[in-house]
Amino acid sequence: MTPETEKPSLTMTSVKAACDKAPAGPKKDAALKHYRAAEKAQTAKKHTEMNKELGAAKHALG
Repeated sequence: MTPETEKPSLTMTSVKAACDKAPAGPKKDAALKHYRAAEKAQTAKKHTEMNKELGAAKHALG
């Protein structure tokens, strides 16, 4: 893996961990929705969209 591809994976991991730790409720639901969209974007190699969704997931938990 190149450093460019490792960093998004670490971000995916940290966002997933934050979603898992969050208490149940609308914030967690919204964050998980964005996280799932980020997973789909990652699979499709749409890194810009993935980063956007990860940011939205982090914001939803904030």
